[in-house]
Amino acid sequence: MSDDARQAAERYRLDRELREAGLAPEPAESAGPARGSTAAERAAFVETSIQQAIRRGEFDNLPGAGKPLPGLGASHDPDWWIRRKIETEQLTGLGPPALTLRVEHAEMAERLDALAREPEVREAVEDFNRRVIEARRQLQGGPPVVTPTVDVDAVVAAWSERRRAREEASAVAAPPRRRRRLFRRGR
Repeated sequence: MSDDARQAAERYRLDRELREAGLAPEPAESAGPARGSTAAERAAFVETSIQQAIRRGEFDNLPGAGKPLPGLGASHDPDWWIRRKIETEQLTGLGPPALTLRVEHAEMAERLDALAREPEVREAVEDFNRRVIEARRQLQGGPPVVTPTVDVDAVVAAWSERRRAREEASAVAAPPRRRRRLFRRGR
């Protein structure tokens, strides 16, 4: 919509001439609030429309009617709606950095356990810290970055301990295998 008064006046004149010539329909009075209406008039129109829809029964038998909203916890999370959308759609790597870094921080142990060598783990943790610091520096709007940086040495030590525990558990669970000889001495 243009803010130029001359264009608005010309548009009004053209609409009026088309209506007088019978080439354009008359504006509907009950279709909605007029363009120049106040916020109170628009709110009253919306409230009236909702009440009429309730009387017609358009809100009856909706799924979840009368039940609490699922996923509401004791703590307030202003980003609950985007988190739920990401979970239901199983989206990864999308969203503002504050949310993606939070998810990555929560899943860090599982991601690091998939790595085989300590230098790879160290590099992954340093990269995570670098991205957290960079996201804190950006002033792009959206939710604030509250994800903490992590201690690289502590994470690597925890990774080593988990790896050692997995190796010990697999050694206990699987009995030692006997090696078969490929060649037998003469019969």
